[in-house]
Amino acid sequence: MLEVKNKTSDIAFFEAQLLKYKKLIDADIAQFKENTQRTTLKKFGPDSRVATDAYLDILSRGGKRIRGALVMLGYEMLGGLDTKMIVQAARAIEMIHAYVLITDDIVDLSASRRGGPSAHKLLAQYHQKNKLSGDSEHFGESLALNAAQVGNHAAQMLLANLNVDPKLLLKGISVLNYGLITTMHGQFNDMFNEAKSHITEEDVAKVMEWKTAHYTFLNPLTFGMVLAGADCGPTDAIAGYALHAGIAFQITDDILSTFGNEFESGKSPMDDMREGKQTLLTVYALEHASKPDKEFIQKNLGNRLLTDTEFSKIKTIQLSRLKSMWN
Repeated sequence: MLEVKNKTSDIAFFEAQLLKYKKLIDADIAQFKENTQRTTLKKFGPDSRVATDAYLDILSRGGKRIRGALVMLGYEMLGGLDTKMIVQAARAIEMIHAYVLITDDIVDLSASRRGGPSAHKLLAQYHQKNKLSGDSEHFGESLALNAAQVGNHAAQMLLANLNVDPKLLLKGISVLNYGLITTMHGQFNDMFNEAKSHITEEDVAKVMEWKTAHYTFLNPLTFGMVLAGADCGPTDAIAGYALHAGIAFQITDDILSTFGNEFESGKSPMDDMREGKQTLLTVYALEHASKPDKEFIQKNLGNRLLTDTEFSKIKTIQLSRLKSMWN
């Protein structure tokens, strides 16, 4: 009983720490947003402000701030004490994350993000509302991509000017960008998985490790640790845990994306199926479902016109396969 209480206490403490980090990061982002809006309008004019606002909207919508929080956790774990600096570093990571989300939403044709329209949809709506010439969708996607790149470059400038020993800073930025390269290879493979007629659980596992585990857990933790002076010993020591935690995070996200609601996952539950995304849930169902059920999933995987009724049937098939595995 004592062991259970201690575990419960540890979880509660960890959750409290994440909430503490989130509040610090959110406050820093709010100030950054205000400053950026003011300086963008003054220096570059109202049109640039419109594009920048779409990026800042996504950045400001919050979420768990798990990546920024893990940067702070990694830094403090290794004895780092400069709170102001590490909050700025965490904000930079969240700025990069907003850039990635905006790009992903265009690639995935996602209309919503974190309870509101995705950035390219916001800008397409602006185009329509103001009766501008040209194609609204192309206008929105083009501006969103460029706004996301501005956000990424602003994050890199912030990182380059952190108040950290130059050698540690250079190493940290190098580690961070290598992790982001790994993430992009995960994205490449994820997109190829959608286009192939048959993939395996191993194919999906590689994507979960490269795209999610490295990006969401290992990379931010390692980055924070390096800024505190960590060498390869401590960063190698946490690698296995971070990668397994990241994979568990992705599996949980896939379950929420399928069986949860938009509030829980941050996007429409049907987005992954409409996109043709291959998750462990989908691959397992395809390997173990009856022939009619398998054909039904294959027919609707990537169906942009997927209906609620069709999606409900797919969820029933997936759930029945999971139950049979557990039994």
